[in-house]
Amino acid sequence: MPASPPDQTDAVVHNRLLPLAQYQNLSRQVPVLYALLAVNATAVGWAYVRLAPLILALAVPALSLVLAAWRAVHWAMTPDPQSDMLTLARTNIRRAEIFALLVGVAFTVWAIALDQYGGPFEHAHITLFVAITVIGCIFCLTYAPRAARVGAVAVLGLYLPYCVLRGPYEVVVMAIDIGLVGLLVLKVQTDSFSAFVQLEGSQFELRSQRSQAQRLGAENARLAHTDALTGLPNRRHFFNRLDTMLAQADAGTRFAIGVIDLDRFKPINDTLGHVYGDRLLTILGRRLASIRDDRLTVVRLGGDEFGLIALAGIDAAEAIAARLVEVVQQPFDLGEAQVSVGCSCGLAAFPDAGDNAHDLFDRADFALYHAKKQQRGGIVRFSAALEDMIRSEQSLESALQTADLSAELSLAYQPIVRARSLELSGLEALARWESPTLGAVPAEMLIATAERLGMARQVTLALFTMAMADLATMPDGLRLSFNLSAADLADRETIDALTAMIAGKSGSQRRIIFEITETSVIRDFDKARAALARLRAEGAGIALDDFGTGYSSLAALNRLEIDLVKIDRSFAARLTDPAGRRLMAAVRNLASALEVDCVFEGIETEGQLLEATLAGFHYIQGYYLARPDRLRQALRFAVPAETLGQPAPGAARSA
Repeated sequence: MPASPPDQTDAVVHNRLLPLAQYQNLSRQVPVLYALLAVNATAVGWAYVRLAPLILALAVPALSLVLAAWRAVHWAMTPDPQSDMLTLARTNIRRAEIFALLVGVAFTVWAIALDQYGGPFEHAHITLFVAITVIGCIFCLTYAPRAARVGAVAVLGLYLPYCVLRGPYEVVVMAIDIGLVGLLVLKVQTDSFSAFVQLEGSQFELRSQRSQAQRLGAENARLAHTDALTGLPNRRHFFNRLDTMLAQADAGTRFAIGVIDLDRFKPINDTLGHVYGDRLLTILGRRLASIRDDRLTVVRLGGDEFGLIALAGIDAAEAIAARLVEVVQQPFDLGEAQVSVGCSCGLAAFPDAGDNAHDLFDRADFALYHAKKQQRGGIVRFSAALEDMIRSEQSLESALQTADLSAELSLAYQPIVRARSLELSGLEALARWESPTLGAVPAEMLIATAERLGMARQVTLALFTMAMADLATMPDGLRLSFNLSAADLADRETIDALTAMIAGKSGSQRRIIFEITETSVIRDFDKARAALARLRAEGAGIALDDFGTGYSSLAALNRLEIDLVKIDRSFAARLTDPAGRRLMAAVRNLASALEVDCVFEGIETEGQLLEATLAGFHYIQGYYLARPDRLRQALRFAVPAETLGQPAPGAARSA
């Protein structure tokens, strides 16, 4: 059956609930009606005590007093909370109609019976009693119009014919006058009840609108705290709940929050498309929502990052987080593809890790960062050791933000040597930072801090400016290798500045080689490839550093225009065993087939030098030959072939 329009539905509901409003108002007025009848009956009976039989003059008033008291108490009683109020209201309104008929007939018959014993004065008393009874009944039964009409008709229908038949003329006129007044009062009562119905309708509509507004407000509040894609609570809900918990916390309160980040999610978006990525997140949202644990709240913070609040100590919170990790690691059926992702999690406990939302979240996020960097796929609690790391990073950030880059940054150079002749072929520029407050800072910490602060461009360009100045002083036959990070490749302005600086070194472009790692390319392969193409277009060469450590190095060789491959230092130790030699021979043959030169890094012993040379690698680099040093010292490198077996001149220098 089709649904009723909203206005019709509201009207039906209002008409169905109208008896409740009638009953509530009658409960206040019906006791007054019975009191009025009792007082009038007592007054009339007292006037006829000496004229009429006592049973007629006193018994009826006494009975009316009892009836009035009983009905008044009945209407004044508070109904049973378990009762159906609508049914109770309808029942009492129907009873009011019946009682109006019975009481009207009974009192009118009694009044007519008394009228037989009195004179003109007593008859006037009876007429007044009837008139008051009619008018009182009508007004007191305003909210039950049918009962009012039944009562008025019962009284006037008996008393008016009696007056007409009894006479005299004056009595007939008074009776007719009472009848007209009664009809007029009924008309007023009818109009009043109509106004009451309209007023109740307006109030019902107002209540309906207010209730609807409240429902809409509650729904909007729910939507404002719900992630549309996964159906989980969102970031706003997470921090609102966290603030509430912190405000209510006492000395014994213990809970933990966590931040979860998906692993291998970006390749799904990149290879399958965002539709499949969204489908995976939707499935994951249903999985996480299905976990039944009163202590746990899971939210989507944004992207592929989720948050959790566990009303438990850190040990129990870690166990809960482990369950979430298991749920995430289950394969996802996306229809046309089945994929798997992992996740890493960072936890922070209240109050050990912090006593406010900002500190707790930052420390959980730092624990996540540490998990992804050092323990990918694991769960890391925030600890005192991580607190020390934060303070160290804060010190690094503060020092770098105030650093004079041109004065504090410098370059060290490590020779790249031809394997057979041991002649200097080129130099790799390595960043150095000597902070006035912190002292010497490792290059990897410099780069990581610069990327966190958004200063990667400034640091890279400052170092490259120094490298270009040093290149001008280097012999023409030497090439200069310079390292680029993922942040550099992703920053168009950095690439613009580098190409402009290369273009300004007329005749020297082909001496410049930019070294990249596979991880720096994989973040955004298309953007990185475009950046490298621009650098190659200016004449610079591209070297793939740390070859062999990534999971798709062969794919990188196939998809990127690479001029040079640098074999990762971890393979140097395997040059002395047969399996390692076969593996390195395969790598060298592959590079030869692709017409790509190779540099073997990490040569630290004479045996490794000989094996790399015998394996056919043309270029080598490592501490056995020379450590990184200032440009002037690096340019002095020279190892004659007849000195093999003796320490290289640069081997004793410190980095």
